[in-house]
Amino acid sequence: MASTVLPGARAGRRVIQSLQKTSKQAVRNAATTSQKREGDISDAFASLSGLTFKPLEPRFADLKSQLIAGNEEALYDSWNRLLASLREEIPLIAEKGPRIVPEIDFKDIDNASEEFKAEHRKRGVAVIRNVMPEQEALALKKELRVYLEANPSTKAFPAENPQVYELYWSPSQIKARSHPNLIKAQRFLMEFWHSKDPNALISSSHPMIYADRLRMRMPGDAKFALGPHVDGGSCERWEPDGYGKGNVYDAIWQGKWEEYDPWESSCRLPVVSDKYQGVGACSMFRMFQGWLSLSNTGPFEGTLLVNPLLSRATAYFLLRPFFSPKKPAQDPTAETYEEAFLAPNNWELNRTPDSWLHGATPGHGQELRAQLHPHLNLPSSMVHMPRVNPGDYVSWHCDTIHAVDSVHAGKSDSSVMYIPACPLTVSNAEFSARQRETFLNGTPCPDFGGGVGESQHIGRPGVEDVRKVNPVEGMMAFGLLEWDSAEPNLTEGQKEVMDRANKVLGFYA
Repeated sequence: MASTVLPGARAGRRVIQSLQKTSKQAVRNAATTSQKREGDISDAFASLSGLTFKPLEPRFADLKSQLIAGNEEALYDSWNRLLASLREEIPLIAEKGPRIVPEIDFKDIDNASEEFKAEHRKRGVAVIRNVMPEQEALALKKELRVYLEANPSTKAFPAENPQVYELYWSPSQIKARSHPNLIKAQRFLMEFWHSKDPNALISSSHPMIYADRLRMRMPGDAKFALGPHVDGGSCERWEPDGYGKGNVYDAIWQGKWEEYDPWESSCRLPVVSDKYQGVGACSMFRMFQGWLSLSNTGPFEGTLLVNPLLSRATAYFLLRPFFSPKKPAQDPTAETYEEAFLAPNNWELNRTPDSWLHGATPGHGQELRAQLHPHLNLPSSMVHMPRVNPGDYVSWHCDTIHAVDSVHAGKSDSSVMYIPACPLTVSNAEFSARQRETFLNGTPCPDFGGGVGESQHIGRPGVEDVRKVNPVEGMMAFGLLEWDSAEPNLTEGQKEVMDRANKVLGFYA
């Protein structure tokens, strides 16, 4: 890795000093700049916002027609192959339950087994054990509570009984995101991705920090009942100026779902995942969402559920708006339900597409429901994460369907810090420049609800606190120190993306 004194370190300090001088004025101007409206996690999802799923504006019907034009027969055949594959895979998932989630100990990630690698590629989810020593993770939770007690004005959801806090810059979050072990774990995960373009401007070996929230869910809570959903936008996945900018799902639209590669990164670089400026809609390219556990938490104890079908589930929820049943649904408890309603010969391609995008609402995350996505058999294919301990890191691919327990039936808190894994790209560097300013100001991360945030919070950390935790990798990941394009063994694409990122971040003229 690079030495602690980089060629542009002095220039970097000047950049940070300049930003710090303007931070007070920036806080005063926050309400009139590029901040999103104020809000909390409920604003990110239609179901938590009290909205209902319904047909969208008519342009989406035209968009659907254009997506599959000329591929109708291939799409119908592909759909039937997909349904057959789901019928084979879902019983295996239901049988294994949490055991289907691949696990690895942090000390083994440099020599991961082929079995782990194969299962991770197929499932898209993982638990990395012992990324942080248990006592260190518990100390972070204790420090979080001290920070919250010192700052009772902190926003949270639900307001009357907080479970998810609008915190982005607490001392504990700064320490966790910058932790050398966590950055190494993220690098390990992101290197499962690959690029068909050897010169693509991306480096999966250089994690960037994304400031997300945290959860401290208490026993008995049923308000933070977030059902199956996918992060990274909703309608954008079907739109030509959304995911279509990178042709991410072309194989699926062409009737070749088996050829869709969820691990190809270069196609994701031009994607616009937040067209509608939704509160909490992620505009950074996150290869994985993830969290660091601060509790001993098992199934039904307020934890995460995932759908480990990855490419199949993605293909299904994208294709579902193009197909309708010939006969309506019967009672799902009836013996003939699967045979009559779910049978492939009961489903047909809509020759005149409507404007439904099942579970998609502009400005909100993609949601899934058993009624809207029946072939996924969500009650069986959504499985709990295995029991986790403080210091374990849980990750899931950015297209993975996931949910949280509808009720926390455990006896102690279920606490995590959301810490996704983001690669170095030019657009991520652009976001990092904006995020860096909010860090210095104490205002919320740019993707989330605006307002004064933690700008007046007691004990809020600064640049030197990041430097103390990880003076090189942590500072670079935060956009507080320039990337070292002279680092050994870099590809030409990695060198160029580092140079461009440094320019975006203000380290180069």
